[in-house]
Amino acid sequence: MSFVKGDLLTKTRKLVNGLAKPQPVWLKAMEQISAYDPPPARLFGLRVLELKELGVTEEEAVAVADMEYRMEKKEKKKAYARLKQIARLQGKKPSPNPYPSAIKERQALERKFVRERFSSPEIWKIVEKIKEERRAERFNGTVSGGF
Repeated sequence: MSFVKGDLLTKTRKLVNGLAKPQPVWLKAMEQISAYDPPPARLFGLRVLELKELGVTEEEAVAVADMEYRMEKKEKKKAYARLKQIARLQGKKPSPNPYPSAIKERQALERKFVRERFSSPEIWKIVEKIKEERRAERFNGTVSGGF
């Protein structure tokens, strides 16, 4: 039992001249870090290390972790297929895949830059310059075999 009157926040505010906050700034940053979803490669490596600590050989640990990863991926794929089926039965558009492949995620990020490549005036200038150089080389007969 404490003999101090009042709550801790009030006492802290008195000590720091009223600058104490009910939720510290670092708490929000820590919550964001804990919400971080690690990449599959890191999870795979952690699972291998866990199995090795239990006394399993490295080859067996890698095999087991790989099998577990494949099963989890297959379960996620089945769950999304079922979600799409339910959406179609309800007459709704299925939601985007919550578990897209890493390649498709990367392609989605780069799609904007690929489209920009075909509409950018600077790129068109470069393309025209290259075409003119090729025409000039063909006209002069200085074209090599291309290799």
